Amino acid sequence: MAFRAKKKPAKSKNKRTTKKRTPLVNREKLYFLFGLFVLLMAAYLLISFVSFLFYGAADQSIMDSGWREFLFNTEVKAQNKGMKLGAYLSEVIMNRGFGLASFGLVYLMAISGARILGRKTGNFLKSVWYSVICIIWFSVALGLFFNKTNAGSAIYWGGHYGFVLSNWLRSLIGIVGLVFLLFISGLAIIVVRFDGAFDMLKGVLKRNAKEAELDETEHEDKDEVTTDVPGVEVEESITKIIEDDDDVVKAIFESDNEDDLSLIEPEVEIDDHIDGKEPEKESGDDIEVIPEKKEDDLDLTVAPKLEEEESDGTLPEELEDYDPTLDLASYKFPSLDQLEDHQFGNAEVKNEELVANKNKIVETLRHYKIEITKIRATIGPTITLYEIVPAPGVRISKIKNLEDDIALSLAALGIRIIAPIPGRGTIGIEVPNQNPETVSMHSIVRSKRFQESKAELPVALGKTISNETFMFDLVKMPHILVAGATGQGKSVGINVIITSLLYKKHPSQLKFVFIDPKKVELNIYSVLEKHYLAKLPDAEEPVITDIQKVKNTLNSINVEMDARYDLLKAAQARNIKEYNKKFISRRLNPEKGHRFMPYVVVIIDEFADLIMTAGKEIELPIARIAQLARAVGIHMIIATQRPSTNIITGVIKANFPARIAFKVASMIDSRTILDSPGANQLIGRGDMLISQGSEMTRVQCAFVDTPEVERIVEFIGDQRGYPTAFLLPEYAGDEDPGPGQVDLRNRDELFDDAARVVVMNQMGSTSMIQRKFSIGYNRAGRLMDQLEAAGIVGPSDGSKARQVLLQDEYSLEQLLNGL
Repeated sequence: MAFRAKKKPAKSKNKRTTKKRTPLVNREKLYFLFGLFVLLMAAYLLISFVSFLFYGAADQSIMDSGWREFLFNTEVKAQNKGMKLGAYLSEVIMNRGFGLASFGLVYLMAISGARILGRKTGNFLKSVWYSVICIIWFSVALGLFFNKTNAGSAIYWGGHYGFVLSNWLRSLIGIVGLVFLLFISGLAIIVVRFDGAFDMLKGVLKRNAKEAELDETEHEDKDEVTTDVPGVEVEESITKIIEDDDDVVKAIFESDNEDDLSLIEPEVEIDDHIDGKEPEKESGDDIEVIPEKKEDDLDLTVAPKLEEEESDGTLPEELEDYDPTLDLASYKFPSLDQLEDHQFGNAEVKNEELVANKNKIVETLRHYKIEITKIRATIGPTITLYEIVPAPGVRISKIKNLEDDIALSLAALGIRIIAPIPGRGTIGIEVPNQNPETVSMHSIVRSKRFQESKAELPVALGKTISNETFMFDLVKMPHILVAGATGQGKSVGINVIITSLLYKKHPSQLKFVFIDPKKVELNIYSVLEKHYLAKLPDAEEPVITDIQKVKNTLNSINVEMDARYDLLKAAQARNIKEYNKKFISRRLNPEKGHRFMPYVVVIIDEFADLIMTAGKEIELPIARIAQLARAVGIHMIIATQRPSTNIITGVIKANFPARIAFKVASMIDSRTILDSPGANQLIGRGDMLISQGSEMTRVQCAFVDTPEVERIVEFIGDQRGYPTAFLLPEYAGDEDPGPGQVDLRNRDELFDDAARVVVMNQMGSTSMIQRKFSIGYNRAGRLMDQLEAAGIVGPSDGSKARQVLLQDEYSLEQLLNGL
């Protein structure tokens, strides 16, 4: 909705201001009503036209009194099923128009109405053109063959136009010429309109021409061969020669080159027969023809035809593509019935509110001598964006500094000024609506954009200012930091993300790792343990709440990440999408350790509590996952209600480029989350800013209530699931145990090699073991603990390398043999 700035009229100039009013019916509803009217009118005309064929003559006698008397005299009755209006329209359109061809007008109106209502009707413009041409053609044809010549006839079958046009053409080119013209034009319409008719006609003509040519050729050949010659007939001579020599027959029929036929010359030539000479006979009546070998003749050797050995008819079956969903083939996705439509009863922004806000904005700016040339409003679910274009010479910073003054004049909860709007050339003023709407998850999931999304991990968060569904692909984000003050919609936002993925991904394609230090926020999803959840093999609870188990789980995910990278390396794939594509097409052998890899989404609800409790032990594995796990399909979403610098550290911010900020208390918190202000000016209740690189988008988060989530998880949990949850790799822990607490009977397979490297270099360093054997930090640390338990190196001494207790390899070998 757009508004023009209302300028104060000057005394010397008379300026007229215009006010744009809201239409009573919006354009979409108007189109719907118009399309429905056209369809109903087509049905009414069809009934009236059919009735006119039976009752047209009777109604014509009534209409002789004049159309006014016929239509407006209530005592006059018509027999047409469309009543008097139907009888009158039939008379005007059919009898005075195009006759029976007027039924084409009904078809035109029907497809036009369907087109207006949004139904696909093929090439609409082409259908219109062909319909009009056919109406004219049939009208002329019916006017020619059912020509009305007497006044007693009630109906023009071709209509008055067809009658007049056919008579004119008949007088111009005659009846034969008109019939020929109708035939050619009708054939042209059929050929142009229907490709099959053109191909069939072309095939018939080609076949007839070919048959005629073949008959002529056969006739010429017969005349040439049966020509009589004195003495012996040529035909009999040739037949005799061929019958007497099978080798000649074989050579002739197996030769592909006409020139080869000249190499086979019978002893008795045609010229001899023409001269009347007979060859000498031997005993018997038959003539024996002996081929004469000349010096320049070559023997024709026919190579035996090679025949390949045929198989028994059983071909090796090509394996079908692997389908990971077949393990739960009967799985059904949640339906929309599990979600509630909270949009019913939502209040809309009234025109009076828009005009009042516009006037207050313009008035406030004029108080500070700031003129604007244009103002435009875009209504969103919870806020309305007013875009203004300042007059030339007005500084943008001057408008930006009036943020609090504009908020005061509007009596709003808080406004946000975007100066300027990127790529628009305008200044935006976001003003909260007096009656904000509720964006339901039902409307988001039902949207066409979400239903037709081809993203790997589609997430629909809510609606933008322009009421468009805001979506993103978690694979491209790839990790998200969610922050906001308590009660501003953070937990609902997490539920919206989870719900989006549950509605689009099969359990075989996606697994969740839920970490919930508060123990109550994510516990509702424990029902999904055998469908969507991943956990440690020894974990009792599917949702992780214990701090020590959180550390083990995060380190286990690091182990899973390293294992996936090893599989990608072996498969020569760059990311999980390429790897799974190869595995599905059965180009990777499961016997060599390859497996289908589902996406893993790690969700941490209260990150601040973990950092305060475990500190670096939590931050470091999270940072490593955020740095490396994207390519192997492991993604992380962490949420916190304390956006302070000691919680959201530089390491976290560097590895979480995508951030979602709900309302926060101060500008400092906003800068901590987004690196820019703005989150402190949000209005709460799901109002959020989403930062993706340099882009900042304001979105109203969808609302999904706890009972809705319970219905969804119960619907999934009642279905058949896997025997267990998706098991992560085992992780023993990263504590520093004493020498007596390490079981040397379960030594690492690299233990002996690592011991030799340490003794040879006389340096006990975990990082050195990592480099030498290309292994992860956790495994190298366990090796160092085992070396300490075996008495090869001393205890840890901070950042220094451990002391090596053995001085030579001989002592080492004795110790290894004793172990």
